[in-house]
Amino acid sequence: MIEKILFTALALFAISILIALYRIIKGPTTPDRAVALDMIGVNLISVIAIVSIVLKTKAFLEAILILGILAFISTIAISKYVERGVIIERKSDN
Repeated sequence: MIEKILFTALALFAISILIALYRIIKGPTTPDRAVALDMIGVNLISVIAIVSIVLKTKAFLEAILILGILAFISTIAISKYVERGVIIERKSDN
C-alpha cells in the first residue's frame, strides 16, 4: 500500500517538474522563470527523498543537502540579477 502511494507521489512530482520546465521555457518574465527553477529544485529534493525511502537507504541524504544549498544559492543569484542587473558588484575607483 505504501509503495503505491510513494510511486504515485513520484509520478505527481514528475508531472510538476514538467510543468515547471514548460514555465522556464515559455515564461513571460525572468521572475517567472526564477520561481519555476526554484520549484524544480524543491521537487527534485522531494523525488530524491522518496527514492531514498523506497530503496531504504540513507545514501542520498547528502545529495539532498547539496541540491538544497545549490537551489538556494541559484535563487539568490537570479533574484539579485533581476533586481540589479548584475550578480557580482565590483567597486570602481571613481
